[in-house]
Amino acid sequence: MVFQGEVLSVAALLDAARATPETPPNTAVGVRHTAAQNADVCRGLLAEGESLDGCWRFGILQTLDDYTSVLRRGGPDLAAGVFTDEPPRTGSARLDAAFAALADYLAARDGWLAPAWASDPLRRTDAWYPAVPVIFRTDADEESPEAFRRRGILITARSLARA
Repeated sequence: MVFQGEVLSVAALLDAARATPETPPNTAVGVRHTAAQNADVCRGLLAEGESLDGCWRFGILQTLDDYTSVLRRGGPDLAAGVFTDEPPRTGSARLDAAFAALADYLAARDGWLAPAWASDPLRRTDAWYPAVPVIFRTDADEESPEAFRRRGILITARSLARA
């Protein structure tokens, strides 16, 4: 079958997206995946020998994606529910700190109260550059958001960028 539709430029696609009215929040779906569930999976992955960078990608970036999905559907109050339950310890202080940093970062960014567990002083680590190549570590030293930096996690401005 041959495509018979119209091919639009990127500019035309962006214009169409901007002209489309925003969908009102839909809280009926609720929260499907939580930071606690993802941390539990990370614990299993680490036990199976997965690297910390692999767990960063699954645990932290997947939680960010889950949060963003709920945020788009139901707004910040519903999205905060991704972090309601405290994530279990993963076996890595670095990942445990990263879950707290992500909760704190998103709460500050989107205007909701970070959960109490995110302030746990044990959810900190020494300098960790998750999935940051050595050549970008200077950037991470300068760009890491405060919520991550306070917990010893150094990331670049692009580290949390998602498609």
